[in-house]
Amino acid sequence: MTVIKVPKPPRSVYDPSRPISALLKMQMEHLHDAEKRLPTRYHSEIYINAIKTEGEAAKYIQLVTEGIHQAHADAATERAKRAKKGKGVIEIAAVADERAEQKFNSAARASSQKKKKSSGKKKKR
Repeated sequence: MTVIKVPKPPRSVYDPSRPISALLKMQMEHLHDAEKRLPTRYHSEIYINAIKTEGEAAKYIQLVTEGIHQAHADAATERAKRAKKGKGVIEIAAVADERAEQKFNSAARASSQKKKKSSGKKKKR
């Protein structure tokens, strides 16, 4: 196994009081679009056009990321609850499929019996 050593970034990389860059602003806009699609209880309630520093941007990004993770976790929990309750739906669907199959089989048998009767009759001359 190969281990790749990643050097620590210099302290100058993150300055909470430095104005945000265009790249950081675009990332915040993408996160804001994702945040708008979440239910309102997961919104950060931060006006992104008021964010001017890297520290404010970091706080916003953290809140939105936590909201997205929480929304997904809550949705997974809700799906698991519904899966336990919804077990009967699958059984009902299986019964409906069985009934349709029985109808099809009985219709096929009736059709084959008619063919046998008609082929067994002698033609009058």
